[in-house]
Amino acid sequence: MRHFDLTPLYRSTIGFDRLGSQLDTLSAFEGDTPSYPPYNIERVAEDAYRISMAIAGFGEGDLDIEVRENTLSIRGDKRVDQENAKCLHRGIASRSFERRFQLADFVVVKGASLENGLLHVELLRELPEAMKPRTIEITTKVETEGPKVIESQAAA
Repeated sequence: MRHFDLTPLYRSTIGFDRLGSQLDTLSAFEGDTPSYPPYNIERVAEDAYRISMAIAGFGEGDLDIEVRENTLSIRGDKRVDQENAKCLHRGIASRSFERRFQLADFVVVKGASLENGLLHVELLRELPEAMKPRTIEITTKVETEGPKVIESQAAA
């Protein structure tokens, strides 16, 4: 197991204390990640992503997709029919699976579709207006009045 010393980061930053726990979580996923089912992660546009999983033999009723606390979980539970008991060779994997993906802040799941044995999960990063970069206009003060003259009253 890898451990990261983030002490220098904590000395000069504020609000990044969650980073250490996320790195530990990611390293835990790294070692025991199963290879079934295979998947791709694609960047479709600047803020749009797609996860495509090869799940031949699974139908919509066999799948469960859930998002909880920035973790996307995709589960497949294949129900074996009694009529398939006479199968002489079983080369298509139909075992149950669960895949988890860590989502960054502001990434939301927009939808999922099942097409030609591929499950496509559409993701979109939606930054709130307060987080988007904005340009600050610089203004200069322009004096509209002329120079002020102080009049003094002479003693009469």
